[in-house]
This record gives sequence, structure tokens and C-alpha cells, in this order.
Amino acid sequence: MNKVRIGAGEFRSRIIQFPDAEGLRPTPDRVRETLFNWLGQSLYGRTCLDLFAGSGALGFEAASRGAERVVMVEKSLPAFRALKENAERLGCRDVIIRHQDGLEFVARDVERFDVIFLDPPFQSGYLPGILDSLPRHLKEGGMVYVESGSAMAAPAPWNVLKSGRAGQVWFQLIGLNE
Repeated sequence: MNKVRIGAGEFRSRIIQFPDAEGLRPTPDRVRETLFNWLGQSLYGRTCLDLFAGSGALGFEAASRGAERVVMVEKSLPAFRALKENAERLGCRDVIIRHQDGLEFVARDVERFDVIFLDPPFQSGYLPGILDSLPRHLKEGGMVYVESGSAMAAPAPWNVLKSGRAGQVWFQLIGLNE
């Protein structure tokens, strides 16, 4: 089992575990710290979607920082089971975990979120198409965190709010053009 430590909030310093799986790599600590500095340390009252949840590092970090509701979507059965076990071990009451393909979730679900964490497997090629589908899932003023293995220009109607790079991870916070 692999391990990641939650950085701040109610579950600070608690460990989440996740299995080896192809394409599964948790967001590095340094990148998560930067992301949550961008979002503000508290996510109190916000709803979050962790699409392609994988290890759950982003979703559990959001829950730890007071998110009102976090929906995690994960297709891999071993990773899904680990997410359920971690949520139970942490006592997360406001985390909903779905065993579902992320593309299917976006196509069928109608819920809207304040923050969407979008970190699909780097080699999947999902980013351009899925970004086209996300505006209807964002609440007014909502933001999408995008993580990828190469630099990416935000396509219309998206606007880059913040961006960074850590090693081979490119990350940005994007919002809809008003």
C-alpha cells in the first residue's frame, strides 16, 4: 500500500492509503499546498468534485479543510475500495464516493460544484473533451483545478487564474470567462 499525509485541517497529519494502479499518482505535497493556498485555507461551505479521485488526496484534503460536501469519482475497483476505507477510518461524513467512470459521471450527473479537481491519468487524453463538459457542473464563480503531464493552454471559455509546475507536473486553477 502507498501512503499520503493530509496537510492541514481537521485530518491534518492523518495518513491515507491507496493501492498501486496504472496511472495513479497522488498530487505531490508541494502542489497540494500551493493549490490550497490559491483556494484559501478553508473550504468551509463549498462543494467539491474530485473527478478521477485515485488516491483521494485532493478530496480528503478538501474535506479536512471544511468542504461542506465532497464527491469522489473513481473507476478502479481497488482504488474505490481504498477510498471507502479511508473515508471510514477518517470519519468523513460529508464525502460521497462513487465507483464510476469519470467521463460517464460528467455526461450523466447534473450536480454543480464550487471546486472541481481534475487530475485524469496523464496519458488518457481526456482533458480537452472533459473541459468542454465541465461548465454545466460549476456553480457561479466556481473553479477547476487541472493537473497534467505537460503544459496546457486553457481553451475557451476558460481563463487561467493561477498556474505552476513542479517537476513533471503542470497544474493550474481555471475559471470561466465572465
